[in-house]
Amino acid sequence: MAVNTDLETMYKGTELIKRGFARMQQGGVIMDVVTPEQAQLAEDAGATAVMALERVPSDIRKDGGVARMSHPDLIRGIIETTSIPVMAKARIGHDMEAAVLQELGVDMVDESEVLTPADPFFHIAKNDFTIPFVCGATNLGEAVRRIQEGAAMIRTKGEAGTGNVVAAVTHSRIIQQEIAQVQVMDDEKLDIAVDIIMDRYYELSETSPLLGDVSTTPFGDLDDEFHANMKNILLQVKEMGRLPVITFSAGGIATPADAALMMKHGMDGIFVGSGIFKSPDPKTTADAIIMATHHFDDPAVVSEASAMMGEAMPGLELEGLATRMEDRGA
Repeated sequence: MAVNTDLETMYKGTELIKRGFARMQQGGVIMDVVTPEQAQLAEDAGATAVMALERVPSDIRKDGGVARMSHPDLIRGIIETTSIPVMAKARIGHDMEAAVLQELGVDMVDESEVLTPADPFFHIAKNDFTIPFVCGATNLGEAVRRIQEGAAMIRTKGEAGTGNVVAAVTHSRIIQQEIAQVQVMDDEKLDIAVDIIMDRYYELSETSPLLGDVSTTPFGDLDDEFHANMKNILLQVKEMGRLPVITFSAGGIATPADAALMMKHGMDGIFVGSGIFKSPDPKTTADAIIMATHHFDDPAVVSEASAMMGEAMPGLELEGLATRMEDRGA
C-alpha cells in the first residue's frame, strides 16, 4: 500500500506544504528521544526525524499520572543538537500545548494518545496551525476525522511502550479492510458511511439533556459543507485505495522484524521509541531497525538486522494493561 502520493494532486497552499513535509518522511524511521544525546544517536543511525519528549512511552505507562507536553528547554536542546526534523507531542485537544510547540519551532506536532487527553470531546483544530500534525487512528473513521481536522499524517496507534506489535497489526488490518469496503461503495453508501463517521462529533450532545443537538465543533458546523468535505476524503480513499496522507505505524514495534512486518502491511514508515532506548544496546538496535525498515522486502537483510541486536525490550501482554492508550481520543 506504500504508493507515491503525487504532490500535484494535493490541496494548494499551506495544505500542500504540510503534506509535502509528511511525505519527506516516507520510507523512514522516526525515533522518540528524551535527550540531545539520543537525538544525535538517532540522526547518526539514519532516522528521518526525532520525536522529542521527556519520557519514552514505556516510562509514561509505568509511572502513571498525568503526562503532558515536554518542557520547552528539553525541546530547544534537541532542536539545537540535531539537523533532522524535530517533532513533539501535545495532548489531545490541547490547543495551547500545540501553540507553544509551534512557537518553539518544532517541525511537526503529534497530537498523541500517549499523553493524557485534555479534551474528552474534540481534537485540536489542526487547520488553524501553520505546522503539520500527525495523529493516531485505530480504524478508517478515526483516520478520516483526523484528516478532516487537518492532520497531514496518520499513524496506527498500537499500544505504545509495550514492545507488543499486535495492536499496530490490528489497526492496520482494520483500516485496510475498511478501505477495501469503501472501494466498492456506491454514492448512497458513501453518504451513509460519512454519517456514521460524523456521528462521533455529537458525543457532547449526549452529556446533558439541556444541550440539545450540539452541531458546532472547533472544526466548523456539522452542516452540508462539512459532510461534503468529509465525503471528498472518502472519495480520495476510494480512488487511491489508501489514505490520502502518509501513513506510518507506531506502538509496540521492538525488533527489526516488527518494523519489517509493518512495512509489509503497507505502511509508509515507522515510529519507534521504547523499543530502541529500552533495549540493552540502543545504538545497535537503532541501526538494526532502520536497516530492516529500508529493506523490509528482503528476508536476508531483515535476518542480518535481527542478528545484530541482542535482547529486545521486555514486552507486555495487552490483556493485563491498566490503561489502553489506543482507546483515547477515538
